[in-house]
Amino acid sequence: MECQLDANMLKCTCTYEPCSRKGKCCECLAYHLKYDELPGCVFPPEVEKTYDRSFARFVQVFGSRSG
Repeated sequence: MECQLDANMLKCTCTYEPCSRKGKCCECLAYHLKYDELPGCVFPPEVEKTYDRSFARFVQVFGSRSG
C-alpha cells in the first residue's frame, strides 16, 4: 500500500510542529505504540494539545461513552 501523504496531511490534527511523522500514519502509530501511547489524532482537539497521549487518558475521555 502506498502512503497517501498529501491526503493524510489534510486530516492530520497533530499540533506538535517539529514532528517528522506528520501525515505518515504508519510511522506515527508505530512510534506512539512503542511508547505505550496513541497518536494525537484519536483525541479531541482540547485533549490532543495537552500531549497526554496515554491509554489512560483515552479511557478517561471515551470510557464513559455508551455505544
